[in-house]
Amino acid sequence: MATTLAAQCSTAEADSTIQEKPTGPVMVPLAAPTSTSRPKERAPLTADQEAKYDWLLEQARGWKAVSSDKGKGGPLADNERMWLTRECLLRYLRATKWNQKDAEKRLLATLAWRREYGVEELTPEHISPENETGKQIILGYDKEGRVCHYLNPGRQNTNVSPRQVQHLVFMVERVLDLMPPQQETLALLINFKEGKSRSNTAPGIGQGREVLNILQTHYPERLGKALIINVPWVVWGFFKLITPFIDPLTREKLKFNEDMRQYVPEEQLWTEFNGGLDFEYDHSVYWPALQKLCGERREEQRRRWVAGGKLIGEHEAYLGGHSPTGAAGVPPSNAEDEVEAPDSAGEVSAPADAAKDKPEQAATESERNR
Repeated sequence: MATTLAAQCSTAEADSTIQEKPTGPVMVPLAAPTSTSRPKERAPLTADQEAKYDWLLEQARGWKAVSSDKGKGGPLADNERMWLTRECLLRYLRATKWNQKDAEKRLLATLAWRREYGVEELTPEHISPENETGKQIILGYDKEGRVCHYLNPGRQNTNVSPRQVQHLVFMVERVLDLMPPQQETLALLINFKEGKSRSNTAPGIGQGREVLNILQTHYPERLGKALIINVPWVVWGFFKLITPFIDPLTREKLKFNEDMRQYVPEEQLWTEFNGGLDFEYDHSVYWPALQKLCGERREEQRRRWVAGGKLIGEHEAYLGGHSPTGAAGVPPSNAEDEVEAPDSAGEVSAPADAAKDKPEQAATESERNR
């Protein structure tokens, strides 16, 4: 049985990035939520819902290839099989109101999109120029254990291009790397405070629609809260334009100009949002630290997935090291699969050669650990 979020926090804090008694501003991501942050428990599946999940799982385990009309079709790869977790399938079922055939179509469409868009081919080096000013920051957790993903449009440093949207996709994927146990959604915190160099930082309607389509279609059931402050009139106008494209459930999650300490513990809320976390963005420190932390989490999850039998429908609690057993129902035979606590706590040291996201290296390591 998976342990609770509170029980995991004490060990996760030693994982790699939480600072103990910082003497200056925090400059790296935080490794874990506070001990009082707890996700809301989901209601257990009904018999009908469980049956629909079983049907979808059977279909997914029968998929041998990914179809694409953009020349990206081919056999289903291990990274795609690993992506098809139990919770992933359930998210698509919930997003389609438990219509299992619609969920199957959407899953197959997302598999094709991930290939065609090159989600797992986006590298830190390619994305790095977009984040040099800290216009997106992953920092801390809200009161329900959601990873906080800050967007700072006022720090815009590049012109409109496909890489701006790729930047968001890359950062959302990193947020998912850092999800704590029993939490599947993220907290989006957007500060429209005007920057020093640009006055109009609202995205164009075309780019806004593209981002909404990606998030709603290919990351269903992932937004938990969107906390937005310093909204100028031009951005209000933008929100009015895109409101018809935002589904009603998403609109309910938007909170404008509220006291964000209602939603995020003050000690993990950035001072820019009236919190108590003194954070300073230095790209040369933060960027490699984020990649190192996320890379370690991804590699450990892949190692456990291989040890558990490379199953479609694997449990995310098991992949994250929060449950000793996965979909197979028994602990993996590899004794090395047990998660070990790191040697020391504190900040992540930024490597001299910024950590690189290389799935093939993780795969090689996984095979050695089998």
